[in-house]
Amino acid sequence: MTDSLHPARLKSERVLIGFDPGRDKCGIAVVQVFTQTELKVLHREVVPSAAALSRLQTLRQQFQAEQVILGNQTTAQAWKSQLESILPPQQIVLVDERHSSQEARQRYWDFHPPQGWERLLPKGMRVPAKAYDDLVALILVERYCRGRDTAEPT
Repeated sequence: MTDSLHPARLKSERVLIGFDPGRDKCGIAVVQVFTQTELKVLHREVVPSAAALSRLQTLRQQFQAEQVILGNQTTAQAWKSQLESILPPQQIVLVDERHSSQEARQRYWDFHPPQGWERLLPKGMRVPAKAYDDLVALILVERYCRGRDTAEPT
């Protein structure tokens, strides 16, 4: 069986990794970029912060990603320094992540539609059953690609 997400099957378009850093856990999204608005999610996950650097390195090699798109709030500067130990600085791009967690919380329900009586609750009143930092990482890549928010190479 052939895995359609295997790196050898990727087209020549760019592959980016979104990274939402945190103190306890981090969101990671690997995204293939075809155009400014056409993206394909290849991989998403939430990992413990202690495992984030090694996981990023593995995914970067596996998918031959060109850049890491990093949220610029909370713990960004500390993470940027750590990323520079494994990546050239020009491969790290900071993107404004303000309100991305709220946006990801709303999008969570697109990926995990509520079942039963929970469908009756407005989105704002629903509580996600699991962490959605990976969706924040995806949103960071989308913002970078669309140029919606400031993106600055480090």
